[in-house]
Amino acid sequence: MSGQVELFGTTTCPYTREVRERLEWDGVTFIEHDVDTDAEARARMLALTGGRRMVPVIVEDGKVHEVGWRGRGCMIDPEGPGA
Repeated sequence: MSGQVELFGTTTCPYTREVRERLEWDGVTFIEHDVDTDAEARARMLALTGGRRMVPVIVEDGKVHEVGWRGRGCMIDPEGPGA
């Protein structure tokens, strides 16, 4: 990955943690968004993915690179936790 990388995920999703650790291991600079606590990030992620509610989501240069991690992911509530 060579462009601006963003990671959309949650603190409770083990696959988000795996992606974060992999990006850090590979030395990739990235911006992380917690979609459980950031409603704007959640809305942006849903717009980017066409409404797909699975995290993690890796975005590179404003385009979705991967939804889920190696075929696995966690579902989020589109209205946020506790909705």
